[in-house]
Amino acid sequence: MTRAERVGPHYKWIALSNTTLGVLIATMDASIVIISLPAIFRGIGLDPLAPGNIGYLLWMILGYLLVSAVLVVVLGRLGDMFGRVRIYNLGFLVFACASVALSLDPFSSGAGALWLILWRIVQAFGGSMLTANSAAILTDAFPPRQRGMALGINQITALAGQFLGLLAGGLLAVIDWRAVFWVSVPISVVGTIWSYRSLRETASGRRGRIDWLGNVTFAAGAGILLAGITYGIQPYGGAATGWGNPTVLAGLIGGVVLLALFCLIETRVKEPMFRLSLFRVQAFAMGNLAALLTAIARGGLQFMLIIWLQGVWLPLHGYAFEDTPLWAGIFMLPLTAGFLVAGPISGYLSDRFGARLFSTTGLIVMAGAFVGLLLVPVNFSYPVFALLLLLSGLGQGMFSSPNTSSIMGSVPAEYRGVASGMRSTFQNSGTALSIGVFFSLMISGLASSLPPALSSGLQANGVPAATAHQLASLPPVSTLFATFLGENPIRHLLGPTLSHLSAVRRDALTGFGFFPGLVSEPFHHGLAIVFGVATAMALISAAASALRGRHQRADEPPRPAPKGRQWRKAPSS
Repeated sequence: MTRAERVGPHYKWIALSNTTLGVLIATMDASIVIISLPAIFRGIGLDPLAPGNIGYLLWMILGYLLVSAVLVVVLGRLGDMFGRVRIYNLGFLVFACASVALSLDPFSSGAGALWLILWRIVQAFGGSMLTANSAAILTDAFPPRQRGMALGINQITALAGQFLGLLAGGLLAVIDWRAVFWVSVPISVVGTIWSYRSLRETASGRRGRIDWLGNVTFAAGAGILLAGITYGIQPYGGAATGWGNPTVLAGLIGGVVLLALFCLIETRVKEPMFRLSLFRVQAFAMGNLAALLTAIARGGLQFMLIIWLQGVWLPLHGYAFEDTPLWAGIFMLPLTAGFLVAGPISGYLSDRFGARLFSTTGLIVMAGAFVGLLLVPVNFSYPVFALLLLLSGLGQGMFSSPNTSSIMGSVPAEYRGVASGMRSTFQNSGTALSIGVFFSLMISGLASSLPPALSSGLQANGVPAATAHQLASLPPVSTLFATFLGENPIRHLLGPTLSHLSAVRRDALTGFGFFPGLVSEPFHHGLAIVFGVATAMALISAAASALRGRHQRADEPPRPAPKGRQWRKAPSS
Protein backbone atom coordinates (compact mmCIF):
# COMPACT_ATOMS: atom_id res chain seq x y z
CA MET A 1 0.00 0.00 0.00
CA THR A 2 1.39 3.40 -0.99
CA ARG A 3 1.61 6.35 1.35
CA ALA A 4 -1.07 8.15 -0.68
CA GLU A 5 -3.44 5.21 -0.14
CA ARG A 6 -2.70 5.06 3.60
CA VAL A 7 -3.85 8.63 4.24
CA GLY A 8 -7.35 7.72 3.01
CA PRO A 9 -9.42 7.98 -0.17
CA HIS A 10 -10.53 11.54 0.55
CA TYR A 11 -7.07 12.96 1.16
CA LYS A 12 -6.53 13.82 -2.49
CA TRP A 13 -9.50 16.20 -2.42
CA ILE A 14 -8.20 17.85 0.74
CA ALA A 15 -4.84 18.31 -0.97
CA LEU A 16 -6.54 19.73 -4.07
CA SER A 17 -8.67 22.23 -2.17
CA ASN A 18 -5.81 23.45 0.04
CA THR A 19 -3.21 23.78 -2.71
CA THR A 20 -5.77 25.48 -4.94
CA LEU A 21 -6.41 28.03 -2.18
CA GLY A 22 -2.64 28.48 -1.81
CA VAL A 23 -1.91 29.17 -5.46
CA LEU A 24 -5.04 31.34 -5.77
CA ILE A 25 -3.96 33.75 -3.03
CA ALA A 26 -0.32 33.69 -4.21
CA THR A 27 -1.18 34.58 -7.81
CA MET A 28 -3.91 37.05 -6.85
CA ASP A 29 -1.39 38.98 -4.80
CA ALA A 30 0.96 39.02 -7.77
CA SER A 31 -1.57 41.10 -9.72
CA ILE A 32 -3.80 42.75 -7.10
CA VAL A 33 -1.26 45.54 -6.62
CA ILE A 34 -1.01 46.29 -10.35
CA ILE A 35 -4.47 47.78 -10.65
CA SER A 36 -4.39 49.32 -7.14
CA LEU A 37 -1.19 51.31 -7.62
CA PRO A 38 -2.93 54.71 -8.06
CA ALA A 39 -4.73 54.30 -4.71
CA ILE A 40 -1.58 52.93 -3.01
CA PHE A 41 0.59 55.82 -4.17
CA ARG A 42 -2.06 58.36 -3.14
CA GLY A 43 -2.37 56.61 0.22
CA ILE A 44 1.34 56.89 1.02
CA GLY A 45 1.56 60.40 -0.47
CA LEU A 46 3.81 59.62 -3.45
CA ASP A 47 3.38 61.03 -6.96
CA PRO A 48 3.64 57.98 -9.25
CA LEU A 49 4.33 60.08 -12.35
CA ALA A 50 7.30 62.00 -10.93
CA PRO A 51 10.43 60.83 -12.81
CA GLY A 52 12.26 59.79 -9.63
CA ASN A 53 9.35 57.62 -8.50
CA ILE A 54 9.05 55.43 -11.60
CA GLY A 55 11.57 53.04 -10.00
CA TYR A 56 9.28 52.59 -6.98
CA LEU A 57 6.40 51.85 -9.31
CA LEU A 58 8.33 49.24 -11.30
CA TRP A 59 9.73 47.47 -8.25
CA MET A 60 6.29 47.35 -6.63
CA ILE A 61 5.20 45.22 -9.60
CA LEU A 62 8.39 43.43 -10.57
CA GLY A 63 9.85 42.71 -7.11
CA TYR A 64 7.21 40.05 -6.49
CA LEU A 65 7.60 38.56 -9.96
CA LEU A 66 11.40 38.58 -9.82
CA VAL A 67 11.55 36.68 -6.52
CA SER A 68 8.94 34.21 -7.77
CA ALA A 69 10.98 33.56 -10.90
CA VAL A 70 14.29 33.12 -9.07
CA LEU A 71 13.35 31.04 -6.03
CA VAL A 72 10.81 28.46 -7.17
CA VAL A 73 13.43 25.95 -8.38
CA VAL A 74 15.36 26.21 -5.14
CA LEU A 75 12.22 25.74 -3.07
CA GLY A 76 11.03 22.86 -5.24
CA ARG A 77 14.38 21.16 -4.71
CA LEU A 78 14.15 21.72 -0.94
CA GLY A 79 10.68 20.14 -1.10
CA ASP A 80 12.17 17.04 -2.73
CA MET A 81 14.80 16.83 0.01
CA PHE A 82 12.96 17.79 3.19
CA GLY A 83 9.29 17.23 2.35
CA ARG A 84 7.01 19.04 -0.06
CA VAL A 85 4.25 19.51 2.50
CA ARG A 86 6.72 20.89 5.06
CA ILE A 87 8.00 23.57 2.67
CA TYR A 88 4.46 24.30 1.45
CA ASN A 89 3.15 24.79 5.01
CA LEU A 90 6.04 27.10 5.86
CA GLY A 91 5.20 29.10 2.73
CA PHE A 92 1.66 29.70 3.94
CA LEU A 93 3.02 30.93 7.29
CA VAL A 94 5.54 33.32 5.68
CA PHE A 95 2.86 34.61 3.30
CA ALA A 96 0.47 35.30 6.19
CA CYS A 97 3.10 37.22 8.18
CA ALA A 98 4.06 39.34 5.17
CA SER A 99 0.39 40.12 4.43
CA VAL A 100 -0.04 41.47 7.96
CA ALA A 101 3.11 43.63 7.66
CA LEU A 102 1.99 45.06 4.29
CA SER A 103 -1.36 46.15 5.70
CA LEU A 104 0.37 47.96 8.60
CA ASP A 105 2.75 50.18 6.60
CA PRO A 106 3.70 52.90 9.16
CA PHE A 107 5.55 55.19 6.73
CA SER A 108 4.73 57.58 3.92
CA SER A 109 6.37 58.81 0.70
CA GLY A 110 9.57 56.99 -0.33
CA ALA A 111 9.95 55.20 3.02
CA GLY A 112 6.39 53.89 2.73
CA ALA A 113 7.10 52.62 -0.80
CA LEU A 114 10.31 50.88 0.34
CA TRP A 115 8.40 49.19 3.20
CA LEU A 116 5.85 47.85 0.72
CA ILE A 117 8.53 46.69 -1.74
CA LEU A 118 10.46 44.90 1.02
CA TRP A 119 7.46 43.05 2.41
CA ARG A 120 6.21 42.27 -1.09
CA ILE A 121 9.53 40.48 -1.62
CA VAL A 122 9.03 38.53 1.64
CA GLN A 123 5.46 37.74 0.57
CA ALA A 124 6.76 36.52 -2.79
CA PHE A 125 9.15 34.21 -0.92
CA GLY A 126 6.19 32.60 0.84
CA GLY A 127 4.17 32.51 -2.36
CA SER A 128 7.05 30.77 -4.13
CA MET A 129 7.03 28.03 -1.49
CA LEU A 130 3.36 27.49 -2.25
CA THR A 131 3.56 27.47 -6.04
CA ALA A 132 6.82 25.49 -6.20
CA ASN A 133 5.38 22.52 -4.30
CA SER A 134 1.64 22.54 -4.98
CA ALA A 135 1.83 20.67 -8.31
CA ALA A 136 4.19 18.07 -6.81
CA ILE A 137 1.84 17.52 -3.82
CA LEU A 138 -1.07 16.95 -6.21
CA THR A 139 0.96 14.66 -8.46
CA ASP A 140 1.80 12.55 -5.38
CA ALA A 141 -1.79 12.53 -4.08
CA PHE A 142 -3.75 11.74 -7.26
CA PRO A 143 -3.64 8.57 -9.37
CA PRO A 144 -2.58 9.02 -13.00
CA ARG A 145 -6.15 8.74 -14.33
CA GLN A 146 -7.20 11.85 -12.33
CA ARG A 147 -3.95 13.77 -12.30
CA GLY A 148 -4.69 15.95 -15.32
CA MET A 149 -8.03 17.03 -13.85
CA ALA A 150 -6.43 17.92 -10.48
CA LEU A 151 -3.49 19.78 -12.00
CA GLY A 152 -5.87 21.46 -14.43
CA ILE A 153 -8.01 22.86 -11.62
CA ASN A 154 -4.91 23.94 -9.73
CA GLN A 155 -3.25 25.54 -12.74
CA ILE A 156 -6.31 27.30 -14.07
CA THR A 157 -6.98 28.67 -10.60
CA ALA A 158 -3.45 30.05 -10.54
CA LEU A 159 -3.92 31.73 -13.91
CA ALA A 160 -7.41 32.95 -13.10
CA GLY A 161 -6.01 34.37 -9.87
CA GLN A 162 -3.91 36.79 -11.92
CA PHE A 163 -7.07 38.28 -13.43
CA LEU A 164 -9.25 37.95 -10.33
CA GLY A 165 -6.54 39.96 -8.58
CA LEU A 166 -7.18 42.78 -11.04
CA LEU A 167 -10.90 42.77 -10.22
CA ALA A 168 -10.32 42.48 -6.46
CA GLY A 169 -7.73 45.26 -6.56
CA GLY A 170 -10.13 47.57 -8.36
CA LEU A 171 -12.93 46.87 -5.87
CA LEU A 172 -10.81 47.12 -2.70
CA ALA A 173 -8.84 50.20 -3.75
CA VAL A 174 -12.12 52.13 -3.83
CA ILE A 175 -12.62 51.30 -0.12
CA ASP A 176 -9.08 51.87 1.16
CA TRP A 177 -5.62 51.20 -0.22
CA ARG A 178 -4.77 49.07 2.83
CA ALA A 179 -7.74 46.82 2.02
CA VAL A 180 -5.73 45.56 -0.96
CA PHE A 181 -3.42 43.88 1.56
CA TRP A 182 -6.02 43.18 4.28
CA VAL A 183 -7.83 40.71 2.06
CA SER A 184 -4.84 38.35 2.09
CA VAL A 185 -4.61 38.23 5.89
CA PRO A 186 -7.65 36.07 6.83
CA ILE A 187 -7.22 33.81 3.80
CA SER A 188 -3.54 33.16 4.46
CA VAL A 189 -4.09 32.66 8.21
CA VAL A 190 -6.90 30.14 7.62
CA GLY A 191 -4.87 28.45 4.90
CA THR A 192 -1.85 28.16 7.22
CA ILE A 193 -3.84 26.51 10.03
CA TRP A 194 -5.65 24.22 7.59
CA SER A 195 -2.50 23.10 5.78
CA TYR A 196 -0.64 22.30 9.01
CA ARG A 197 -3.62 20.26 10.30
CA SER A 198 -4.64 18.42 7.14
CA LEU A 199 -1.76 17.90 4.70
CA ARG A 200 0.49 14.83 4.98
CA GLU A 201 3.69 13.74 3.29
CA THR A 202 2.77 11.07 0.73
CA ALA A 203 6.22 10.88 -0.87
CA SER A 204 9.41 10.01 0.93
CA GLY A 205 11.91 12.86 1.14
CA ARG A 206 15.29 12.17 -0.37
CA ARG A 207 18.06 13.68 1.73
CA GLY A 208 20.98 15.12 -0.10
CA ARG A 209 23.37 18.02 -0.32
CA ILE A 210 22.27 21.51 -1.20
CA ASP A 211 23.89 22.75 -4.39
CA TRP A 212 25.12 26.03 -2.93
CA LEU A 213 27.18 27.08 -5.93
CA GLY A 214 24.31 26.38 -8.30
CA ASN A 215 21.87 28.22 -6.06
CA VAL A 216 24.05 31.31 -5.85
CA THR A 217 24.85 31.53 -9.58
CA PHE A 218 21.23 30.94 -10.59
CA ALA A 219 19.76 33.44 -8.12
CA ALA A 220 22.40 36.05 -8.97
CA GLY A 221 22.19 35.50 -12.72
CA ALA A 222 18.40 35.51 -12.95
CA GLY A 223 18.10 38.40 -10.50
CA ILE A 224 20.66 40.60 -12.28
CA LEU A 225 19.16 39.79 -15.69
CA LEU A 226 15.59 40.63 -14.66
CA ALA A 227 16.76 43.74 -12.79
CA GLY A 228 18.56 44.86 -15.97
CA ILE A 229 15.35 44.39 -17.94
CA THR A 230 13.46 46.39 -15.30
CA TYR A 231 15.79 49.38 -15.65
CA GLY A 232 15.90 48.96 -19.42
CA ILE A 233 12.28 50.12 -19.55
CA GLN A 234 13.18 53.47 -17.99
CA PRO A 235 14.52 56.35 -20.16
CA TYR A 236 18.24 57.00 -20.32
CA GLY A 237 19.74 60.28 -21.52
CA GLY A 238 17.78 61.36 -24.56
CA ALA A 239 16.59 57.85 -25.42
CA ALA A 240 13.03 56.65 -24.78
CA THR A 241 14.32 53.46 -23.11
CA GLY A 242 17.42 52.52 -21.19
CA TRP A 243 18.73 49.65 -23.30
CA GLY A 244 21.80 51.72 -24.18
CA ASN A 245 22.58 52.42 -20.52
CA PRO A 246 26.00 50.84 -19.71
CA THR A 247 24.67 49.67 -16.34
CA VAL A 248 21.72 47.93 -18.02
CA LEU A 249 23.97 46.35 -20.63
CA ALA A 250 26.35 45.17 -17.90
CA GLY A 251 23.42 43.66 -16.03
CA LEU A 252 22.10 41.86 -19.11
CA ILE A 253 25.51 40.50 -20.12
CA GLY A 254 26.47 39.64 -16.53
CA GLY A 255 23.17 37.85 -15.95
CA VAL A 256 23.55 35.75 -19.10
CA VAL A 257 27.16 34.87 -18.21
CA LEU A 258 26.18 33.78 -14.69
CA LEU A 259 23.31 31.67 -16.03
CA ALA A 260 25.68 30.02 -18.53
CA LEU A 261 28.07 29.32 -15.64
CA PHE A 262 25.15 27.91 -13.68
CA CYS A 263 24.32 25.47 -16.51
CA LEU A 264 27.97 24.36 -16.59
CA ILE A 265 27.99 23.83 -12.81
CA GLU A 266 24.79 21.79 -12.94
CA THR A 267 26.40 19.29 -15.33
CA ARG A 268 29.32 18.75 -12.92
CA VAL A 269 27.82 18.53 -9.43
CA LYS A 270 26.54 15.27 -8.00
CA GLU A 271 23.18 16.58 -6.79
CA PRO A 272 22.25 19.61 -8.93
CA MET A 273 19.54 22.09 -8.03
CA PHE A 274 18.34 22.40 -11.64
CA ARG A 275 18.21 18.89 -13.06
CA LEU A 276 19.16 19.56 -16.68
CA SER A 277 18.84 15.87 -17.52
CA LEU A 278 15.06 16.32 -17.38
CA PHE A 279 15.28 18.31 -20.61
CA ARG A 280 16.18 15.06 -22.35
CA VAL A 281 12.53 14.13 -21.85
CA GLN A 282 10.78 15.49 -24.91
CA ALA A 283 7.45 16.22 -23.22
CA PHE A 284 9.21 18.09 -20.41
CA ALA A 285 11.43 20.18 -22.70
CA MET A 286 8.74 21.11 -25.25
CA GLY A 287 6.11 21.68 -22.58
CA ASN A 288 8.33 24.14 -20.72
CA LEU A 289 9.33 25.97 -23.90
CA ALA A 290 5.66 26.38 -24.79
CA ALA A 291 4.90 27.51 -21.22
CA LEU A 292 7.65 30.16 -21.29
CA LEU A 293 6.55 31.72 -24.58
CA THR A 294 2.88 31.56 -23.60
CA ALA A 295 3.61 33.26 -20.27
CA ILE A 296 5.39 36.10 -22.08
CA ALA A 297 2.46 36.51 -24.49
CA ARG A 298 -0.13 36.23 -21.68
CA GLY A 299 1.69 38.77 -19.50
CA GLY A 300 1.87 41.19 -22.40
CA LEU A 301 -1.85 40.74 -23.03
CA GLN A 302 -2.66 41.49 -19.40
CA PHE A 303 -0.70 44.73 -19.26
CA MET A 304 -1.80 45.95 -22.67
CA LEU A 305 -5.47 45.35 -21.81
CA ILE A 306 -5.11 47.38 -18.61
CA ILE A 307 -3.52 50.26 -20.52
CA TRP A 308 -6.03 50.02 -23.35
CA LEU A 309 -9.08 50.04 -21.07
CA GLN A 310 -7.91 52.40 -18.32
CA GLY A 311 -6.14 54.95 -20.45
CA VAL A 312 -8.17 55.04 -23.65
CA TRP A 313 -11.45 53.15 -24.03
CA LEU A 314 -13.11 53.77 -20.67
CA PRO A 315 -12.41 57.55 -20.60
CA LEU A 316 -13.67 57.82 -24.18
CA HIS A 317 -16.92 56.27 -22.96
CA GLY A 318 -17.34 58.75 -20.11
CA TYR A 319 -15.74 56.91 -17.17
CA ALA A 320 -13.80 59.10 -14.74
CA PHE A 321 -10.08 58.34 -14.62
CA GLU A 322 -10.19 57.48 -10.91
CA ASP A 323 -12.90 54.87 -11.60
CA THR A 324 -11.18 53.16 -14.53
CA PRO A 325 -9.16 50.58 -12.51
CA LEU A 326 -12.39 49.07 -11.11
CA TRP A 327 -14.17 48.99 -14.47
CA ALA A 328 -11.14 47.65 -16.30
CA GLY A 329 -11.21 44.63 -13.98
CA ILE A 330 -14.93 44.17 -14.61
CA PHE A 331 -14.67 44.48 -18.40
CA MET A 332 -11.90 41.84 -18.47
CA LEU A 333 -14.09 39.20 -16.79
CA PRO A 334 -14.70 37.27 -20.08
CA LEU A 335 -11.00 36.42 -20.07
CA THR A 336 -11.25 34.92 -16.57
CA ALA A 337 -14.48 33.13 -17.50
CA GLY A 338 -12.70 31.45 -20.39
CA PHE A 339 -9.96 30.25 -18.02
CA LEU A 340 -12.45 28.83 -15.54
CA VAL A 341 -14.48 26.99 -18.17
CA ALA A 342 -11.73 25.52 -20.34
CA GLY A 343 -9.12 24.67 -17.69
CA PRO A 344 -10.79 21.86 -15.71
CA ILE A 345 -12.56 20.43 -18.78
CA SER A 346 -9.41 20.23 -20.88
CA GLY A 347 -7.48 18.83 -17.90
CA TYR A 348 -10.06 16.07 -17.48
CA LEU A 349 -10.17 15.23 -21.19
CA SER A 350 -6.39 15.28 -21.52
CA ASP A 351 -6.18 12.37 -19.07
CA ARG A 352 -8.00 10.27 -21.68
CA PHE A 353 -6.88 11.72 -24.99
CA GLY A 354 -3.50 13.30 -24.24
CA ALA A 355 -2.13 16.78 -23.74
CA ARG A 356 -0.88 17.46 -27.25
CA LEU A 357 -4.29 17.86 -28.92
CA PHE A 358 -5.75 20.26 -26.35
CA SER A 359 -2.59 22.27 -25.66
CA THR A 360 -1.79 22.83 -29.33
CA THR A 361 -5.39 23.68 -30.24
CA GLY A 362 -5.61 26.08 -27.31
CA LEU A 363 -2.52 27.96 -28.46
CA ILE A 364 -3.89 28.26 -31.99
CA VAL A 365 -7.14 29.67 -30.56
CA MET A 366 -5.07 32.09 -28.45
CA ALA A 367 -3.13 33.22 -31.54
CA GLY A 368 -6.43 33.78 -33.36
CA ALA A 369 -7.66 35.96 -30.49
CA PHE A 370 -4.46 38.04 -30.72
CA VAL A 371 -5.07 38.55 -34.43
CA GLY A 372 -8.63 39.64 -33.67
CA LEU A 373 -7.42 42.16 -31.07
CA LEU A 374 -4.92 43.42 -33.62
CA LEU A 375 -7.70 44.12 -36.12
CA VAL A 376 -10.31 45.83 -33.91
CA PRO A 377 -10.17 49.63 -33.64
CA VAL A 378 -8.99 51.32 -30.44
CA ASN A 379 -12.53 52.53 -29.75
CA PHE A 380 -14.01 49.08 -30.24
CA SER A 381 -17.50 47.63 -29.87
CA TYR A 382 -17.49 45.87 -26.49
CA PRO A 383 -19.40 42.68 -27.53
CA VAL A 384 -16.72 41.97 -30.17
CA PHE A 385 -13.96 42.75 -27.66
CA ALA A 386 -15.57 40.53 -25.01
CA LEU A 387 -15.82 37.64 -27.48
CA LEU A 388 -12.11 37.95 -28.30
CA LEU A 389 -11.25 37.99 -24.58
CA LEU A 390 -13.40 34.90 -24.06
CA LEU A 391 -11.63 33.11 -26.92
CA SER A 392 -8.26 34.05 -25.48
CA GLY A 393 -9.27 32.75 -22.06
CA LEU A 394 -10.59 29.51 -23.54
CA GLY A 395 -7.39 29.04 -25.52
CA GLN A 396 -5.17 29.66 -22.52
CA GLY A 397 -7.27 27.33 -20.38
CA MET A 398 -7.12 24.60 -23.03
CA PHE A 399 -3.33 24.91 -23.08
CA SER A 400 -2.37 25.37 -19.46
CA SER A 401 -4.01 22.42 -17.73
CA PRO A 402 -2.95 19.64 -20.14
CA ASN A 403 0.50 21.18 -20.51
CA THR A 404 1.08 21.14 -16.74
CA SER A 405 -0.17 17.55 -16.51
CA SER A 406 2.11 16.52 -19.38
CA ILE A 407 5.17 18.17 -17.82
CA MET A 408 4.60 16.75 -14.34
CA GLY A 409 3.66 13.29 -15.61
CA SER A 410 6.77 13.03 -17.77
CA VAL A 411 9.30 13.03 -14.90
CA PRO A 412 10.19 10.37 -12.30
CA ALA A 413 8.37 10.66 -8.96
CA GLU A 414 11.51 11.60 -7.01
CA TYR A 415 12.04 14.69 -9.19
CA ARG A 416 8.51 16.08 -9.14
CA GLY A 417 9.35 18.83 -6.66
CA VAL A 418 12.24 20.19 -8.70
CA ALA A 419 10.24 19.69 -11.92
CA SER A 420 7.39 21.72 -10.43
CA GLY A 421 9.86 24.44 -9.48
CA MET A 422 11.43 24.43 -12.94
CA ARG A 423 7.99 24.68 -14.55
CA SER A 424 7.05 27.59 -12.28
CA THR A 425 10.38 29.29 -13.02
CA PHE A 426 9.68 29.30 -16.75
CA GLN A 427 6.15 30.57 -16.18
CA ASN A 428 7.12 33.28 -13.68
CA SER A 429 10.15 34.33 -15.72
CA GLY A 430 7.91 34.67 -18.76
CA THR A 431 5.56 36.99 -16.86
CA ALA A 432 8.48 39.13 -15.64
CA LEU A 433 10.06 39.18 -19.11
CA SER A 434 6.75 40.18 -20.67
CA ILE A 435 6.84 43.52 -18.87
CA GLY A 436 10.27 44.36 -20.28
CA VAL A 437 9.51 42.99 -23.75
CA PHE A 438 6.07 44.49 -24.31
CA PHE A 439 6.56 47.77 -22.48
CA SER A 440 9.69 48.32 -24.61
CA LEU A 441 7.78 47.46 -27.79
CA MET A 442 4.96 49.80 -26.85
CA ILE A 443 7.37 52.61 -25.89
CA SER A 444 9.18 52.18 -29.21
CA GLY A 445 5.88 52.40 -31.04
CA LEU A 446 4.85 55.52 -29.12
CA ALA A 447 8.24 57.22 -29.49
CA SER A 448 7.77 57.84 -33.20
CA SER A 449 4.08 58.76 -33.31
CA LEU A 450 3.16 60.29 -29.92
CA PRO A 451 5.33 63.48 -29.89
CA PRO A 452 3.86 65.08 -33.05
CA ALA A 453 0.32 64.13 -32.00
CA LEU A 454 0.81 65.55 -28.50
CA SER A 455 2.44 68.77 -29.76
CA SER A 456 -0.23 69.52 -32.37
CA GLY A 457 -3.07 68.61 -30.01
CA LEU A 458 -1.84 70.90 -27.25
CA GLN A 459 -1.23 73.81 -29.63
CA ALA A 460 -4.71 73.41 -31.11
CA ASN A 461 -6.10 74.04 -27.61
CA GLY A 462 -4.14 77.20 -26.91
CA VAL A 463 -0.97 75.86 -25.32
CA PRO A 464 2.07 77.91 -26.42
CA ALA A 465 4.18 76.20 -29.07
CA ALA A 466 7.33 76.19 -26.93
CA THR A 467 5.52 74.55 -24.01
CA ALA A 468 3.77 72.05 -26.29
CA HIS A 469 7.06 71.11 -27.96
CA GLN A 470 8.77 70.72 -24.57
CA LEU A 471 6.05 68.42 -23.24
CA ALA A 472 5.99 66.41 -26.47
CA SER A 473 9.74 65.81 -26.09
CA LEU A 474 9.34 64.08 -22.72
CA PRO A 475 9.98 60.30 -22.67
CA PRO A 476 6.81 58.40 -23.68
CA VAL A 477 7.25 56.09 -20.67
CA SER A 478 5.52 58.75 -18.52
CA THR A 479 2.52 58.78 -20.82
CA LEU A 480 2.49 54.99 -20.90
CA PHE A 481 2.53 54.73 -17.11
CA ALA A 482 -0.17 57.39 -16.91
CA THR A 483 -2.49 55.24 -19.00
CA PHE A 484 -1.41 52.16 -17.05
CA LEU A 485 -2.35 53.87 -13.78
CA GLY A 486 -5.62 55.26 -15.07
CA GLU A 487 -4.35 58.84 -14.68
CA ASN A 488 -4.93 61.88 -16.87
CA PRO A 489 -1.39 63.29 -17.19
CA ILE A 490 -2.36 66.52 -18.94
CA ARG A 491 -3.10 68.40 -15.71
CA HIS A 492 0.14 67.02 -14.24
CA LEU A 493 2.23 67.96 -17.30
CA LEU A 494 0.83 71.45 -17.91
CA GLY A 495 0.77 72.54 -14.27
CA PRO A 496 0.78 76.38 -14.00
CA THR A 497 0.26 76.75 -17.77
CA LEU A 498 -3.39 75.77 -17.31
CA SER A 499 -4.08 78.92 -15.30
CA HIS A 500 -3.23 81.05 -18.35
CA LEU A 501 -5.84 79.34 -20.54
CA SER A 502 -9.54 80.03 -20.77
CA ALA A 503 -11.95 77.92 -18.72
CA VAL A 504 -13.30 76.29 -21.88
CA ARG A 505 -9.85 75.20 -23.02
CA ARG A 506 -8.89 74.04 -19.50
CA ASP A 507 -11.99 71.87 -19.37
CA ALA A 508 -11.28 70.51 -22.85
CA LEU A 509 -7.66 69.63 -22.04
CA THR A 510 -8.41 67.96 -18.69
CA GLY A 511 -11.72 66.33 -19.68
CA PHE A 512 -12.39 62.67 -20.45
CA GLY A 513 -11.94 62.92 -24.20
CA PHE A 514 -8.82 64.95 -24.96
CA PHE A 515 -5.99 62.75 -23.71
CA PRO A 516 -7.54 59.38 -24.73
CA GLY A 517 -8.41 60.79 -28.16
CA LEU A 518 -4.92 62.20 -28.51
CA VAL A 519 -3.12 58.92 -27.76
CA SER A 520 -5.56 56.62 -29.60
CA GLU A 521 -3.72 56.61 -32.92
CA PRO A 522 -0.18 56.36 -31.49
CA PHE A 523 -1.40 53.73 -29.04
CA HIS A 524 -2.91 51.65 -31.85
CA HIS A 525 0.42 51.80 -33.66
CA GLY A 526 2.09 50.36 -30.54
CA LEU A 527 -0.66 47.75 -30.13
CA ALA A 528 -0.06 46.50 -33.67
CA ILE A 529 3.58 45.78 -32.78
CA VAL A 530 2.72 44.19 -29.43
CA PHE A 531 -0.04 41.88 -30.65
CA GLY A 532 1.93 40.97 -33.76
CA VAL A 533 4.81 39.73 -31.58
CA ALA A 534 2.36 37.99 -29.21
CA THR A 535 0.75 36.17 -32.15
CA ALA A 536 4.15 34.92 -33.32
CA MET A 537 4.98 33.70 -29.80
CA ALA A 538 1.67 31.84 -29.54
CA LEU A 539 2.26 30.10 -32.88
CA ILE A 540 5.82 29.10 -31.93
CA SER A 541 4.40 27.76 -28.65
CA ALA A 542 1.86 25.75 -30.62
CA ALA A 543 4.65 24.22 -32.71
CA ALA A 544 6.58 23.30 -29.55
CA SER A 545 3.44 21.79 -28.01
CA ALA A 546 2.84 19.66 -31.09
CA LEU A 547 6.40 18.28 -30.76
CA ARG A 548 5.95 17.13 -27.15
CA GLY A 549 5.40 13.48 -28.17
CA ARG A 550 2.42 11.19 -27.88
CA HIS A 551 0.25 10.53 -24.86
CA GLN A 552 1.28 8.23 -22.00
CA ARG A 553 -1.65 6.13 -20.82
CA ALA A 554 -2.62 6.22 -17.16
CA ASP A 555 -2.07 2.46 -16.78
CA GLU A 556 1.55 2.60 -17.93
CA PRO A 557 4.28 2.15 -15.31
CA PRO A 558 6.07 5.26 -13.94
CA ARG A 559 8.83 6.71 -16.07
CA PRO A 560 12.41 5.91 -15.10
CA ALA A 561 14.92 8.63 -14.34
CA PRO A 562 16.49 9.99 -17.56
CA LYS A 563 20.03 8.82 -18.18
CA GLY A 564 22.54 9.28 -20.94
CA ARG A 565 22.41 11.90 -23.64
CA GLN A 566 19.51 10.62 -25.72
CA TRP A 567 16.34 12.55 -26.40
CA ARG A 568 13.61 10.45 -24.84
CA LYS A 569 10.17 10.56 -26.41
CA ALA A 570 6.98 9.85 -24.54
CA PRO A 571 5.61 6.32 -25.16
CA SER A 572 3.04 5.87 -27.87
CA SER A 573 -0.62 5.68 -26.96
